Amino acid sequence: MLKIGLLGAGRIGRVHAINIVGHARSQLVAVSDVNEEAARSLADAHGAIATTSEEILGDASIDAVLIATSTDTHSDLIEKATAAGKAVLCEKPIDLSLQRAQACLDVVSKGGVPVMIGFNRRFDPNFAAVKASIAAGEIGKPELLSITSFDPAPPPIAYIKVSGGLFRDMMIHDFDMANFLMGDVPKTVHAVGTSIVDHEIGKAGDVDTAVVTLTYADGRIAVIKNSRRAVYGYDQRVEILGSEGLLSAGNVLENTVSKATKQGVSSAKPKFFFLERYMRAYAAEWDAFVAAILDGATIPVTLKDGVAALALAEAATQSVKSGQPVALGG
Repeated sequence: MLKIGLLGAGRIGRVHAINIVGHARSQLVAVSDVNEEAARSLADAHGAIATTSEEILGDASIDAVLIATSTDTHSDLIEKATAAGKAVLCEKPIDLSLQRAQACLDVVSKGGVPVMIGFNRRFDPNFAAVKASIAAGEIGKPELLSITSFDPAPPPIAYIKVSGGLFRDMMIHDFDMANFLMGDVPKTVHAVGTSIVDHEIGKAGDVDTAVVTLTYADGRIAVIKNSRRAVYGYDQRVEILGSEGLLSAGNVLENTVSKATKQGVSSAKPKFFFLERYMRAYAAEWDAFVAAILDGATIPVTLKDGVAALALAEAATQSVKSGQPVALGG
């Protein structure tokens, strides 16, 4: 039984708590949060204790921690947890600073303690099936990837101001998905973006609508489209064209009912919220982490993967400001 300390009792922390207590081989024993009442409420709901992050990291009986705190604390907590010998599952991104994330990777790599980054979309059954089909060679060599990721509505401006920007906060999932499906990192990143959904987002120094083109050393291309507004729901699609065929994964709909009349054919809208859309993915992600720690399975999303996705986000941020392609690492 893996004994877990949960750092962070906000929205995503509550999702993780459900998966921890629902798993046959993990136990939630302690919860911390800067909001002590939030920590106490979540701990009480799941039979755990509310305490501080320092107490959790210092408790030798706790085997692993799940970090779901604010992004600016992630690198420090990863380093402290691994120094204490605790395995880590940390929500994305590792940090808002690529330099700090790389430093974290350098420190943690010397210790050998398992660290997994929470890019949950890799564990979505649909996207995982696409990856499995690619790996099996069913469409030959992947050549052109298209990722669509539209949110139903933008977050509050207060969140935008501390988020690190659309590329680090939102599109970083898609950067990781591109790395995952293409099996490589690109050589150049070219981003265009604008704030047409909410001009206040632009005033805050961010964009709410963006397209990024990734080009690879062997000539392959990936295109990522993001928008903070899709009034019909949470739009998440992937299409990949290979030398011998095409794979696509469509939206998960509110229901599977389709109506066909002489007026036309209609179906339900996509699920509206990311938690509804990806609950199965979060559960599968946690199962993979438990298997890695207890059974010695391979960590499926490493700290290095997290740095790679953040490097793309950093390059896209530079590109949208300059209007020019950015060479990765350049």
